[in-house]
Amino acid sequence: MSKIIRVGTRGSDLALAQAGLVIASLRKANPDTRFEAAVITTRGDRDQSTPIANVGYGVFVSELENALTRGEIDIAVHSLKDMPSTLGPEFEIAAVPYREDPRDVVVSRDGSGLMDMPRGARVGTGSARRKALLLDRRPDLIVEPVRGNVPTRLAKLDAADGPEAVVLAAAGLIRLDLKHRITEYLKCWDFVAAVGQGALAIEVRAKDEEVARLVRPLQHEETRVAVDAERAFLAAVEGGCSAPVSAHAQVRDGGISMHAFAAAPDGSRVIRGKREGAAGDSVKLALELADELLKAGAGELLSPETGSAG
Repeated sequence: MSKIIRVGTRGSDLALAQAGLVIASLRKANPDTRFEAAVITTRGDRDQSTPIANVGYGVFVSELENALTRGEIDIAVHSLKDMPSTLGPEFEIAAVPYREDPRDVVVSRDGSGLMDMPRGARVGTGSARRKALLLDRRPDLIVEPVRGNVPTRLAKLDAADGPEAVVLAAAGLIRLDLKHRITEYLKCWDFVAAVGQGALAIEVRAKDEEVARLVRPLQHEETRVAVDAERAFLAAVEGGCSAPVSAHAQVRDGGISMHAFAAAPDGSRVIRGKREGAAGDSVKLALELADELLKAGAGELLSPETGSAG
């Protein structure tokens, strides 16, 4: 293929780093093809003050997909956790590469972990999921909204009037060579990670087999099985990235282990569940887990009337 393949990405430091990793892998797998990055600015990047729940789910994805549809780019690289749990028929996730560390982490001013912070400590996060899980563990904390890219959130932490800590994704800090800022790693099966956290999605036009063929060598099958199960769970409970609900799956030696939770926004009630089984039954197990949580009352916790977004 002689034409240049344009790889679409957001313009944040993290998005550019992730696109760079993908482009390097694409070039290695397809040495005779030219790949170039194309930066697409999304509404979510332009507006970094409005809570994500108010901006709209999929805000970081839709404009990249529009660029795919218009033919401005041939490939879109996303943080998988930003993607809706179902895609339009015109798009395909052609590959999910190996997943970076999926855990959430605490970054604190004084080196205190989550359970060591003083009563009433201020903790920043822009995630309803993280807020609910923080308040479940530490109802005495003051959880404050904080948005922006990773360097912006760290700058807010470091400011004189900043919070005592922020909670971020380990993967973002690692990919930006900021691992040294991490104070504490939070276990995925307890502080349940976001669906797809740490994973990348390489999206193409559904009928563009020529480009899909270039992308498929980047697929990591165990990661794909895990995130497909997580996304099936999320679709079944009708949750989004702005709702306090998630599932995290791990695939190893042909088996899968999956933990899930749904919560009231203030963490006052948390429903948890777990499934284990054969990796080949991953989606079936995910749907069973979703059904278990819904029967236990997750639907009521996540309904608009309860303020699921925030």
